[in-house]
Formats: sequence, structure tokens, C-alpha cells
Amino acid sequence: MKIIESCARCLFDKQKKRSSDPEFLSEIRSLLDNRDENDTAPYLVYLFNEAYKKRFGELKDYKAVKRQYNDLVLSMESGLREKIEAAEDPLSRALLYARIGNYIDFGAMNDVNEETFMALFDEAQLSERDRTVVHSFRRQCRQGKRFLLIADNCGEIVLDRLFLEQLRKEFPNLETVVLVRGSDVLNDATAEDAMYAGIDREAKILSNGNGAAGTVYAMLSEEARKVLDESDVVLSKGQGNYESLCGQGRHIFYSFLCKCDLFTGRFGVPKLTGIFTEENENDQNDRE
Repeated sequence: MKIIESCARCLFDKQKKRSSDPEFLSEIRSLLDNRDENDTAPYLVYLFNEAYKKRFGELKDYKAVKRQYNDLVLSMESGLREKIEAAEDPLSRALLYARIGNYIDFGAMNDVNEETFMALFDEAQLSERDRTVVHSFRRQCRQGKRFLLIADNCGEIVLDRLFLEQLRKEFPNLETVVLVRGSDVLNDATAEDAMYAGIDREAKILSNGNGAAGTVYAMLSEEARKVLDESDVVLSKGQGNYESLCGQGRHIFYSFLCKCDLFTGRFGVPKLTGIFTEENENDQNDRE
């Protein structure tokens, strides 16, 4: 997803809040001004993080935050599972709940709080557009053999497990893999976090081999690239994964909440609106 100027300004402003050091900000400005037209925000933020570590040492530690939100959602697990299984369409309800979990994003959100997160469960519902995409998603799952979920944040990943429970009930022959970050970045889920959330009970956990807050194909490990290339159905979670994957000629389903002006403007919806969308191999508009 191409970085427009308003996005570039936002990226720079976030680094200014991080540090006022003029040499650091000069390096950030240079990275932005000299970016390749195909560079994505997650890739540039990875470069920013490398520049930050070079000057100031390690990045902010989100381990306590990750455990906090994994524990919060784990405490809700039984009640949410009951609601999912009581629903007329358990898979769609589980997919909806997993999308709500995308709220827990300490990169895109200026403020994350439990009250807002909990309220989303009372307000959320699938739109007619969502239902059309769910129908296509089911058709692809019936026809496919390998399913890949590209995970995003902690807390959210517990809800991903509840979704995978329903997916495996409806499509027991699907081989399922969950792709996670290769090292700590923000509150994104790593293999350790996924294990803590119980993902290993529903799918194989695979590290993507790097610490970018997205899925940058050129940075993926050989195994991760192979799994992405060979999966019949791919569900990508979150804005960062969307930004780094869309427009590359792949057939991918995306699920996320719109948490910044770039996404609310792109999809013409209010902030925190859930989107479930399908990108086909021939779609080129997402490069714009």
C-alpha cells in the first residue's frame, strides 16, 4: 500500500513524539524522503526502529502489556465461546469477535483502553458487505486444503484461537498455520505469545523471521514465504499486514478495524469500523 503524504507526515510525527534528537529526526526524514515508491509503512517503521536502537538502545518493552491483554481475553474466553456457539452462524460470530480484537493495537492507536474494547463486543455486527465476503471465504475453505492466518496483536490472538476452533469444526480437513512476528515489536504476537494464548491447540505456529510490524514479503524467512505462497486460503489480520501485503497479486482475505485517517478515508467509514474484504489476484487498486 503506497505511502501518501499525509501518512508520511503521521509517521514522522510519531517519531518526533518518540525523540526530539535532531540527528535521529534527520535520519527519519531522510528515510521518508528517499523511500522507494513500493515501500510500505511497516517496512519504514522497521527502519525507524533500527535507527532508534542504533542511537538509543532497545525499544520500549511491551511484554507486560502483551500479557495483560492476553490474560484479559483469556478471562473472557468461556463467555465468548458460549455466545459464539449459541449464534445462528458460529463461524461468522467468531470471525466478528476476532476482528474486534484488532482494537488492541499500540502502534496505530493513540490510546488503548479496556472500556472501549469491551464496548465493541456489544456494538459489533457484520455488514451486508461482510456477509458477502464471508460467503466467498467459506467457498474457498471448502475448496482448499491449506489455511494460513497471519496474526497481528496479543489479546487479539486469543480471539483468533476461538475463530480457529469454529473454522476447524466446519472445515476439519483444512491444514491450519498461524504466522506470527519473528521478534518483539510493539504488542504484536510472537511464537511465545501465541503459545501462551493456546494457538498450538488449533494450528501450527510459524515465525515470519523478522521484527517488522507487518508482513513484508522480502523480509520473510524462506519457510514463511513458502507457506504464504502455497496456502489455498489466507486471512490477514490488522492494518499493518494489509499495508504490507495488498496489491501484490495475491488472493487474500483481510480483517481489521479502521483505526486511522488513512483507513477511514480509504474505506469511507467512521473510526473503529470493522472491515472484512477480499483481494483477488488481479486487483491492482491497492497499490494506489
